[in-house]
Amino acid sequence: MMLAHLPLLEQGIFVLAALVLFTSFALLAQTRLTAAIHSFAWQGIMVALVTVLVAMVSHIHHLYLSALLTFSLKSLLIPWMLHRLVRRLNMEREVEMISHPAILLLTGAVLVIFSYWIALPIERLGLGNTRNIVAISLSVVLLGLWMMVSRRQVIAQVLGFMSMENGLFLAAVASTKGMPLVVELGVAFDVLVAAVLFGIFFFHISESIESLDVDRLNRLSEREEIS
Repeated sequence: MMLAHLPLLEQGIFVLAALVLFTSFALLAQTRLTAAIHSFAWQGIMVALVTVLVAMVSHIHHLYLSALLTFSLKSLLIPWMLHRLVRRLNMEREVEMISHPAILLLTGAVLVIFSYWIALPIERLGLGNTRNIVAISLSVVLLGLWMMVSRRQVIAQVLGFMSMENGLFLAAVASTKGMPLVVELGVAFDVLVAAVLFGIFFFHISESIESLDVDRLNRLSEREEIS
């Protein structure tokens, strides 16, 4: 079914899902931690808005609570915690050098194409709309994984991990009309606890070696093995 033939609210869901994917590319391209945190916050806003529109279309009222939790955690609380951590570690002006940024983004585009290819059988079942949402969600997950693999800063890798969770949540909400409320509350609590623990670990690691660069951590590990 063409996008123009869908009801207005469903068109809004697809547009916002596309913006979630766009923020994943923005996350991947950012070299400054503060800008990456802002991109993650915008991604949380887009996911929350998708949840609101799905609630309006499906008339499932507990999704409004899910949207509020998503907005509160991923657009406000977790970005605030990461900003506070970056300030305490004096990393506000730190810029990560990315080798071959064009290849980084081209690989991201290939992952999007691969996601649509993986989701192709869903369209054969007469679920073309679901196929698009699943493909976009899988793209967000793979781009988050690619960010974890390709970036050297630990905080950037954590943002990639959180972005993966956004992709899984987007798939659950937009394609299956949401998970049970108890499950969503559990997932939100797990994400919050993970953010707190990451912050504690980052602070102690930075105090120990004065860096959160993964390459430096690997070099220290190799020296310990040699000695």
